[in-house]
Amino acid sequence: MDHSGEYWVGLMSGTSVDGVDAVVADFSTTPPRICATLVVPIPAPLKQRILQLCQPGSNEIERLGALDVELGNHFAEVAMRVVEKAGLTPAEIQAIGSHGQTVRHEPTASTPFTLQIGDPNVIAQRSGITTVADFRRRDLAVGGQGAPLAPAYHHWFLRQQRGVVVNIGGMANVTLLSTTSEAVIGFDTGPGNVLIDSWLNEQKGEAMDRDGQWAAQGVVCQRLLEQMSADPFFAQPPPKSTGREHFNHHWLHQQLEQLEPTLRLAISVYDCAATLTELTAMTIADAILRQSVETGDCWVCGGGAHNPQLLLRLQAHLPGWRVESSVTVGMEPDWVEAMAFAWLARQTLRGESGNLPSVTGADQSVILGAIFPVESYWKQPL
Repeated sequence: MDHSGEYWVGLMSGTSVDGVDAVVADFSTTPPRICATLVVPIPAPLKQRILQLCQPGSNEIERLGALDVELGNHFAEVAMRVVEKAGLTPAEIQAIGSHGQTVRHEPTASTPFTLQIGDPNVIAQRSGITTVADFRRRDLAVGGQGAPLAPAYHHWFLRQQRGVVVNIGGMANVTLLSTTSEAVIGFDTGPGNVLIDSWLNEQKGEAMDRDGQWAAQGVVCQRLLEQMSADPFFAQPPPKSTGREHFNHHWLHQQLEQLEPTLRLAISVYDCAATLTELTAMTIADAILRQSVETGDCWVCGGGAHNPQLLLRLQAHLPGWRVESSVTVGMEPDWVEAMAFAWLARQTLRGESGNLPSVTGADQSVILGAIFPVESYWKQPL
């Protein structure tokens, strides 16, 4: 392959905690070219410990410290493997942009904070590649929510387009793009796949509702749907963000426990899957319609882009809109977020801002991330 490009690595592990997405991107072209991709599952015992750390518990500092290093090693291994897959050497990579694994996100606490782990010191040292990480906390330092950050990349990539990008990962977020306004609107809408995945894992031992097969066999329980959609988060105006701290296994069971016993017992596994799918689709659509009175294009990325039942329900709630995969505008749906963090690392090393105050609620645009350099970093002019 041609080795004259401008190569960056993006690493992403989201709220689904399924695995680490890795991409090698060449930013010497417009749009940037994907050179190699890789998904490495997070081992089940490690995933379980991550999920446990996402909720308050005993001995948290000890568990946090150990997981931080273990995940750093895991991220480093993934980075080295994707670079090798691209046929490149560490010396040819400008930097790694590592999102890390979010274990706590509390932007509305009395002292707002967010925490991602996966020690970038370990990543840089093991891979031999300068690493940029800890992207979210600088935005909080200037009054923002630290999330979502991907809308800045959506805006950069689709700067000549007008429409809505919907990312459906563990949580869901939207980016509303306009060619007539500089301000970009973007925010978390609530649960994406997180509740569906949790329910299927508990009931059937399945990691996800593959192709929406379970939901397609069920009937939406309107009482449960109305109860869940009454959660105050959905009515909050943007900017806003959320995570597993709010929408999780315990939240779902609290909702089920509030139902009348006869109704709760009558809801099948399929019905609950259908209702959770409807909740995701309905809250995404409602969020879009509250911000945009005109119909248009809706480009879906993330794991939810592969769930036809979810897309069907999203289309039903957005009459007149064109709901389709983000691939139609050149954004590979599985790699948008990993690409976003490769781009954010590039912004950092170029001394350019990476947040959008209109999205996160920050007081100003700032350079995001901390740089963990290797020796060669100091020998090359920026």
